[in-house]
Amino acid sequence: MPLKPQIPVTTEESDEALRFIRQMGIEYVSLMLKPEEITDKTVAAQQERLAEYSLQVSDALCPALQKNKSIHLGYSDRDEQIERFLHLLRVLGKAHVPFTSIAWQPNGILRTGYRAGENTRGGISSYVCQEEILKRHNAEERSYDETEIWNNFQYFLDRVIPVAEEVGVRLALHPNDPPLSCMAGIPSLIYNTDCYRKAFAMAHESPALGMKLCVGCWLEGGEAFGNIMADIQEFCKKDKILCIHFRNVDSPLPNFQETLAEDGYADMYAIMKQFVACDCNAVISIDHAFKPLEGFGGVLGAFAYSTGYMKGLMEAAERELGR
Repeated sequence: MPLKPQIPVTTEESDEALRFIRQMGIEYVSLMLKPEEITDKTVAAQQERLAEYSLQVSDALCPALQKNKSIHLGYSDRDEQIERFLHLLRVLGKAHVPFTSIAWQPNGILRTGYRAGENTRGGISSYVCQEEILKRHNAEERSYDETEIWNNFQYFLDRVIPVAEEVGVRLALHPNDPPLSCMAGIPSLIYNTDCYRKAFAMAHESPALGMKLCVGCWLEGGEAFGNIMADIQEFCKKDKILCIHFRNVDSPLPNFQETLAEDGYADMYAIMKQFVACDCNAVISIDHAFKPLEGFGGVLGAFAYSTGYMKGLMEAAERELGR
């Protein structure tokens, strides 16, 4: 099965938005759920509504559980939050949703700011100055060490992996963004491919734990993150790639800005060909876009060009490689 282009949606998308997504040739959507929407009834109703537009839920996630400080930092309510995550898994399992997402980023994605840059054609996108990020004060009341973060991850895995295996819902683990080893007093979990290998080993190589291969994060980290071509091959062979975030940046750290796929430093067609050559069947999306212009389609308008460009690269690669 080939790569599956995808776009994220919420439960509040308009009929017009869903028609627009389908007219872009998209068949798969990532369903974003609020905590109160994690019910059998809500998910089933969303699947039924999306099916009216020939759209299929490829995965679903709850941002409040995907990046949960209590779980990541071991707060006193950690067990309660893990139970909420297990409830999400059971609801998705009943609905036959293949995977959900986790990102060990208790303070989310860190950026220096947003601006139009030299390589953004006037578009406003995020940028990072490593020096500024590393000078930030602790985001929490105290600092943490690497052992604590990995122990908290193991605590989560021990309780979640058995349920994920039971209900048939996989976990797609996203890298820390930017991929620096420690930011604002909190060590990162995933900032290179060795971190992924360690995470998979801690899960005893369970098929329940996979990855979101964020091309953007690999490119942000450059050689310090890993060899993206070799890593695609390795993790495809191991069936670990559940989702791909397909985006480019103008340079690797210490400083970078997000760009259109054709304007960054990486050859995105070569990267796309590697996914196709390795028979990767993950869902694939552009992940980030320039700041939306409300008068020109808002968020979907911002996604439309880059998604179409990505689909063009994918079709060209499939044709060239005879897939």
